[in-house]
Amino acid sequence: MIVGIFEALMLACFAAAWPFSIYRSYVSRTTQGKSVLFEYIVMLGYVCGIINKIVSHDINYVMVFYLIDLLLVIIDVALYFRNRHIEKVEGPQYSLKI
Repeated sequence: MIVGIFEALMLACFAAAWPFSIYRSYVSRTTQGKSVLFEYIVMLGYVCGIINKIVSHDINYVMVFYLIDLLLVIIDVALYFRNRHIEKVEGPQYSLKI
């Protein structure tokens, strides 16, 4: 049970931060301050962590944390593209509505 506890705690801390980013993306309706490239790199990191678990035959409860974190980043990326579409239709937003 102790195996992977610190890896799980690290992933849980990351997972705790993503809802704030998702909320900000949803409410602001703008891409200002966002880097989709950064989010792609983060997604790649989570995918590599998942692949490592599979290849090393170390599939345990920590895999759930990787999947949750990956899902949260995917949601934030989807909101980025929603906001980009809104900006194209309505014009750029110069003040954040938070």
